[in-house]
Amino acid sequence: MHTHLDLKAKFLQSYTRLTTKLAKIKILLVLQYYVSYNLKAMLDIKLIRQNPKAIAEKIQTKEPSLSLDKVLQLDSEVRELKTKLEQLQTQRNERSKVIGSLKKEGQQTEEQMLEVRLMGDQITQISHRLEQLEASFVDELARIPNLPMDDVLVSQNKEDNVVIKQVGQKRDFDFIPQHHLELNDHLHLLDFQKTAKACGAGWPAYRGWGAQLEWALLNYMIDVQILRGFEFWLPPTVVRPPMMFGSGQLPKFQGQFYALQDESLYLVPTAEVILNGLHYEDILEEHLLPIKYAAYTPCFRREAGAAGAGERGLIRVHQFNKVEMFAFTKPEQSSAMFEEMLAVAEEILQGLGLHYRLCKLVTGDMSFTAAKTVDVEVWLPGQKRYYEVSSVSNCTDYQARRSQIRYRPEKGKTAFVHTLNGSGLATSRLFVALIENFQNPDGSVTLPTVLAERLGIHKLEPTKLA
Repeated sequence: MHTHLDLKAKFLQSYTRLTTKLAKIKILLVLQYYVSYNLKAMLDIKLIRQNPKAIAEKIQTKEPSLSLDKVLQLDSEVRELKTKLEQLQTQRNERSKVIGSLKKEGQQTEEQMLEVRLMGDQITQISHRLEQLEASFVDELARIPNLPMDDVLVSQNKEDNVVIKQVGQKRDFDFIPQHHLELNDHLHLLDFQKTAKACGAGWPAYRGWGAQLEWALLNYMIDVQILRGFEFWLPPTVVRPPMMFGSGQLPKFQGQFYALQDESLYLVPTAEVILNGLHYEDILEEHLLPIKYAAYTPCFRREAGAAGAGERGLIRVHQFNKVEMFAFTKPEQSSAMFEEMLAVAEEILQGLGLHYRLCKLVTGDMSFTAAKTVDVEVWLPGQKRYYEVSSVSNCTDYQARRSQIRYRPEKGKTAFVHTLNGSGLATSRLFVALIENFQNPDGSVTLPTVLAERLGIHKLEPTKLA
């Protein structure tokens, strides 16, 4: 009888053999954890088997080119090979019993023993093939996104995202507003040149009043979330590959993150990854749900380097600060939690006095793990467009399946939790929104009261560097 750890080691060895010509990270991530084909991982394979056409149609609303044919083919091959393997093992066991009886009777058993050895060789070959097929199957299944909810508009065009709410109005300037980089020339809140020399492009630093403003902004957001019942965490900024897999970052987005040289740890692209990982493989007691966490981390993303001329400065960077909300709920609680997290993001923006809008994303614009998403967008005068500063998503049981996070009802079997995440908020674009929307003709910036009280000043004034 194999133990769970034996199966882990066996599966990983098989996957390593299968992927010798692929990126090393695949070997690490698929599935130091998902060792058994029978475990319910990613989307439930039983659901796909029962409704292949309907599930394929749902998936293609997010990724039109994605097909379930390979998953279903591998699923069928694995089950057929498993049946064959089990039959051979049964036959070998029966032959072994016969050999034992013949030996007791003093009869010759060379012919039967040869037959058993040949069966053993065949079992070994089939077992190796089965391990390879299972690894391929899990890898393919891991690349299928979460299914969108029925009330999400089907479209591949993000221009079709639905504005469901708007608060305030764009500021009507009586002067030509400056871009935040132009304002920074005199306010000296940010440094791009010195850090480019030290780190390369896309790694700006906050300095002086800019650093203090960023810190005040983070503290304000944290205070709001604590008051709303979210437990505050300062977690590590690195995670193991299984946590990246569990949250849905890998294998789909391999290459978009920063990994340590041996790829045993990743810098977090968002605190969502580590907050989800806090309960990896846990069975939670029902009375504890919902569990609400908030965390501050810097976030690291490689894809930030692909910025256009319209996304200069802080708009798209490799590292940015974010306070993240994350929740574990029972399935029937997740819709209410979605609205609660959205309300927290709104409260923060209303406290800052910023005009914003809520946009319900279409299927093609949602993230890999989300079943429903609403973006919170602020208007940036320097860019003359809206930019996302928060994204609240209900991931239903998708991440929970990948991470095996369940809860134990008072009656009945354990069930998967639902997970939700929401930026609360990402500060780089919020920082831009503050200085661009509250700028004055002389290049100064008037601060919202909630930040002015923390900083002890009401206005950022142009200064000269020493």
